[in-house]
Amino acid sequence: MINEIIEAIRTTLSAEFGDHYEIHMEEIQQDLTRPYFFISCINPTSRLFLGNRDFRENMFCLQYFPEQKGHDKRERYDVAERLFQCLESLDVGGTLIKGTKRKCEFVNGILNFFVNYDVYVEKAVSLPTMEELEGNIKAKGR
Repeated sequence: MINEIIEAIRTTLSAEFGDHYEIHMEEIQQDLTRPYFFISCINPTSRLFLGNRDFRENMFCLQYFPEQKGHDKRERYDVAERLFQCLESLDVGGTLIKGTKRKCEFVNGILNFFVNYDVYVEKAVSLPTMEELEGNIKAKGR
């Protein structure tokens, strides 16, 4: 599920920002072309829920590295506003997932945007099939 959500985030970012912005999901290498985004899932958790379900909390961090190194806050504020809008909800495999706990932080000239996409996951349970059962029933009385 995490990979599907990351792919939906990547698709949404591409639609919002276009080809001028690179989007990375793997570890950062040297000499990347700015501006770019880096997507990662931070500490996903799973809690047992009623029935055959788990509740998965998936916090994502999108780091935005602006075009110019330095402290051009206008560009970062603009990108933050656009992220709040475009990541409000995601289409993941035909299911709409709402983004919650959205917030951003600015650290050392980098925008860190946090958003949760929490979902219930149905666990596949395979029970053994019943075999044939025969029985005789006797009733008292008439």
